[in-house]
Amino acid sequence: MKKFLPDLIAILAFIILSFAYFFPADIEGRILFQHDTAAGVGAGQESKEYLERTGERTRWTNSIFGGMPTYQMSPSYDSTTSLKGVEKVYRLFLPDYVVLTFIMMLGFYILLRAFGISAWLAGLGGVIWAFSSYFFILIPAGHIWKFVTLAYIPPTIAGVVLAYRKKYLLGGIITALFIALQIQSNHIQMSYYFMFVILFFVGAYFEDAYKKKELPHFFKASAILALAAVVGVCINISNLYHTYEYSKETMRGKSELKQEGAAASQTSSGLDRDYITNWSYGIGETLTLLVPNVKGGGSGSTMSQSEAAMAKANPMYSGIYSQLPQYFGEQPWTAGPVYVGAFVMFLFVLGCFIVKGPLKWALLGATIFSILLSWGKNFMGLTDFFIDYVPMYNKFRAVSSILVIAEFTIPLLAIFALKEILSKPDTLKLKENRGGVIATLVLTAGVALILAVAPGAFFSGFITTQEMAALKQALPAEHLAPFVANLTEMREAIIASDAWRSFFIIMIGCLFLFLYQQRKLKASFTLAGIALLCLIDMWSINKRYLNDEQFVPKSKQTEAFVKTQADEMILQDTTLNYRVLNFIGFPGNTFNENNTAYWHKSVGGYHAAKLRRYQEMIDHHIMPEMQETYQAVATAGGQMDSVDASKFRVLNMLNTKYFIFPAGEQGQAVPVVNPYAYGNAWFVDKVQYVNNANEEIDALNDILPTETAVVDVKFKEQLKGVTEGYKDSLSTIQLTSYEPNRLVYKASTPKDGVVVFSEIYYPGWQATIDGQPVDIARADYILRAINVPAGEHTIEMWFDPQSIQVTESIAYAALTLLLIGVIIFALMQRSKIAKKP
Repeated sequence: MKKFLPDLIAILAFIILSFAYFFPADIEGRILFQHDTAAGVGAGQESKEYLERTGERTRWTNSIFGGMPTYQMSPSYDSTTSLKGVEKVYRLFLPDYVVLTFIMMLGFYILLRAFGISAWLAGLGGVIWAFSSYFFILIPAGHIWKFVTLAYIPPTIAGVVLAYRKKYLLGGIITALFIALQIQSNHIQMSYYFMFVILFFVGAYFEDAYKKKELPHFFKASAILALAAVVGVCINISNLYHTYEYSKETMRGKSELKQEGAAASQTSSGLDRDYITNWSYGIGETLTLLVPNVKGGGSGSTMSQSEAAMAKANPMYSGIYSQLPQYFGEQPWTAGPVYVGAFVMFLFVLGCFIVKGPLKWALLGATIFSILLSWGKNFMGLTDFFIDYVPMYNKFRAVSSILVIAEFTIPLLAIFALKEILSKPDTLKLKENRGGVIATLVLTAGVALILAVAPGAFFSGFITTQEMAALKQALPAEHLAPFVANLTEMREAIIASDAWRSFFIIMIGCLFLFLYQQRKLKASFTLAGIALLCLIDMWSINKRYLNDEQFVPKSKQTEAFVKTQADEMILQDTTLNYRVLNFIGFPGNTFNENNTAYWHKSVGGYHAAKLRRYQEMIDHHIMPEMQETYQAVATAGGQMDSVDASKFRVLNMLNTKYFIFPAGEQGQAVPVVNPYAYGNAWFVDKVQYVNNANEEIDALNDILPTETAVVDVKFKEQLKGVTEGYKDSLSTIQLTSYEPNRLVYKASTPKDGVVVFSEIYYPGWQATIDGQPVDIARADYILRAINVPAGEHTIEMWFDPQSIQVTESIAYAALTLLLIGVIIFALMQRSKIAKKP
């Protein structure tokens, strides 16, 4: 037990720090109101109600975007139940928020212990990794899946390290377990990015094995890790496989539309190039790693909120400063900078000179790799290469987030450097290292000092192009020049304030190292001093972006979904299935909120992975129709009988029965009944076949969907080649039973006909007529259509992918393999203990 006492102390320290950071909100039960979390609740409400009512999970919901799979809405599969149990134990059943910081520190601690680093130094490593500013920015943003995935990456790499250090079985078990946990956390982008880090590590271990003539050991460890990776992946195969299949149909898949002009330069498969690189870190902005507010800070903070800035402000312009953001970088918007700690950055740079071996070069290479790719559109040569030629890279947006690699490699090499110094007190005195020490001081403290006394030495301007354009319109010409000069002075003051801060932090850290080198300070006190310095530094920066004032009573979350009077009125309609379109906050809000989806089946919604065809319909038809509808309904004063229904035919074919409009001075929500909605399904007179997606989406400008169905020629066989349908007053179809994943209709028609359903087409939906399987075709770009024979029939459609049964079987087999590995390891350890005298 004594052997593990330092580890237990470190874990206890992590728990105390985690509770302390979130105090008193953590003990008062207050929460953060997070946009993405609230959006997830709204989108998942229909699925949640279905689970509570039936005890089964639905893989489809009609709550947002007319309908979509639930694969990326808190994906849950029975095979992961036991894994979630293990996860709860690993998290020590700690409360929300507290547990996030705890697992972030614990994971990096495990990695450093795998390297054989002492518990005390590993404890420091856990702190400086976990308190990187980006992680604390993720929490209030609601990007919890991303945060948890990142927390499980260091222990995954710990397994890799253990395997290459000849602890094969333990390394394989840890690798498999944490790969499974991070994939279960469901942020594939972060897992994907750290595959590059692992490749850098493998390269370093290969070089080391080659030099030591231990290649058989290297290949043995690599084979075990490959098997562990397969096991970890297979445990989550249900999620991965269905996400992969779903991705083909989303914005990350290939569009069938042929683009012209500038749009043709976008990616042929995956997200559009502009969308991928929209959030690109500025080249100069990279200095935030050393000086947090080098680009002003976050977009959510105004100039008037900065004491340093307002000390330089001209009172004449105080009203404008309360509107201008502190941030003046190149990203469209940012919650805050990526800051890894000034002295941590010093140790990292120093480590580049004093740490020896291939792993140092791997960490340095991964850092540079991360920074260059984070520049995105500011370094398009490399970015284009990765988008066009590196598999899956074009599936992810916000390239600036690849800086998480640098946030990992910088503290890791920093700890290696500190280990070198503490284990060899004379390291910094050595002649061979003097140049490196001087260079480190220049590249860190020197840069901070220059930024403090002359911010303009690094930046040519402190006002963005967009700001300048707005100021030219808002200010009289005689005020423009003095205002720009004053704003420049204020932003220079923001930079200088943080630059002085970083400079002095580095100087204090260097003082600790100097005193240790001079034998004036013991190693334990040196380590404690540096730990306290780094903690105070990073803690205070993080409090700028996540502090107690942001926490609200738990009731606030439910208040977000309180029924409005408009909701109450709409819900009085007991019709089985219809859609609602919310114009409140139009145009920006309709596709950025899920409050509507909490109560209704929404035409709009918010989700990072919507179906590509639906997005294309938004761009080509739904948004233009919304603009027309908004104006027409407003002009008619809500009297729909005087509104031209031809202005919103696509909305009608989506069975949009209700519009929610703002009314009155307060803009309160008012429901407007749309009497022109086409209903759940309808027979058509004609089927118009087209040759490609462009013709299909363009044809919707000309046809009347209740009369003509536009169908891609590739679905001609599913409709038996019918071109003339049949429709008269005797042809009827009615929805008789509704569940999100199962729809039942009663149809009656004197002759064979084609029915179009106001439901979103997606591969995997099945249908029967009177119990006999029939094909479902895609019509009108996003809807479903079926050929219906003459007579009275029951038509049933359902979504229950049989592939889930196959993937679940694979997952259970992988879990069994992992369990066998754990049992074997436990028996081996027991045998070792028994053999000890």
